[in-house]
Amino acid sequence: MTGWTPLIEIGGPLAATTGTAAYLRAKHQPAYWAAFGLPAASARLIGSYGSVMDSCGLTVPPSRWRAFAVQAATRREVRPVPPRRGLIRPTATGLRIRLRLAPGQEPADIAASAERLRHAWGVHGVYVSVVKPGTVELRVVGYDVLRTVRMPRRLPVGHLSVPVALREDGTPYVRDYRAVPHQLTLGATLSGKSMFLRHLVAGLAPQDVALVGIDCKRGVELSPFAPRLSALATDPDQAAELLPALVAEMEDRYDLIKSRQGLKPDTPDEEITSDLWGLLENERPVPIVLFVDEVAELFLTATRKDEERRDEMVTLLVRLAQLGRAAGMYLEVCGQRFGAELGKGATMLRAQLSGRVCHRVNDEASAKMALGDIAPEAVGAACLIPAERPGLAVAGDTSGGWSRIRTPYLSLADAAAVCRDHAHRAPALARLKPFASTT
Repeated sequence: MTGWTPLIEIGGPLAATTGTAAYLRAKHQPAYWAAFGLPAASARLIGSYGSVMDSCGLTVPPSRWRAFAVQAATRREVRPVPPRRGLIRPTATGLRIRLRLAPGQEPADIAASAERLRHAWGVHGVYVSVVKPGTVELRVVGYDVLRTVRMPRRLPVGHLSVPVALREDGTPYVRDYRAVPHQLTLGATLSGKSMFLRHLVAGLAPQDVALVGIDCKRGVELSPFAPRLSALATDPDQAAELLPALVAEMEDRYDLIKSRQGLKPDTPDEEITSDLWGLLENERPVPIVLFVDEVAELFLTATRKDEERRDEMVTLLVRLAQLGRAAGMYLEVCGQRFGAELGKGATMLRAQLSGRVCHRVNDEASAKMALGDIAPEAVGAACLIPAERPGLAVAGDTSGGWSRIRTPYLSLADAAAVCRDHAHRAPALARLKPFASTT
């Protein structure tokens, strides 16, 4: 029995540790990363940093003074110099490390080798961002943060900004209406598009903003949020009446801006360079966010009379997209498909929606409609979104940048409860009062 004692003393804890690691890796990846993944990845990074950088072509010849000093002091062969590495800073999803670029290098060189660095260090992903000229930050992600979405505890807070999803690098995706006034969100049925919309409404509900909805699916998506909405249209006929009221509200706001700037009343709206935010707080109208769910329903026609109504609505939407930002009016347009085949004005309206989010779609053409004109490289990523991951999407912007995001689960009941709790914040705008929901 005494011969088995050392084996039990060593093997027991080892087996328990191995079993715990296997369980955490399968069921609770954040805990596995904190206990096992982070120490292992840090050791690999520190131990292999120089050789990995050399293998990836991220080293440069040393300066003449350094080469002379090394040869004079040690008489060893002078090796190429990698970027200077800073301290490793652990995070909840990975680690961060800053690199000071060697002479002649640029951030694109590091970004081009991100995939090779990921495999060399055995991590889930490596992402590069510029801190300042000559310095970049590597954000190393230890596991797939989009498999089970857990939003960070500390989220950016600001007026007209909503942390609505999680990026694949572990940072929150924030829908900021001041930075990106209008956005197009596409997605097939059960892709998570409605969940994205719920988070936006629930995130804006506690803020000082007027929420307006157009839901031509008889209001099934937006009616639960009616207590917080200042106006709601549930069919194309109501939408045809609501949109002129919104345009008239926009024109009233332009008149207010003109009067405070001392401009002539006949100055065209297009020549006003300032916006609503230049007014004093006590005289500034409340901003308006217009949600359009299933935008294709506004374009579908059956008779000539429907075509005239469609053309008028599209024209008004285009006007809101072109001029609404300065008046504090923002568009959030959602649909399954949005292309030129919908009719006249569709392409012009889409061009004004600078923000793009594409969930799983039914064909490549739909992904091209959402992302092809701003981030062509993101089209392929959008086509690879699996059906078993609802809420996963590709977000792009007019700068050409894009990233994968995923929205956490939020039940319809919880989102509706948030709207009921903040129903008193729904501003009563005179022009929108006839369209206020009575439910």
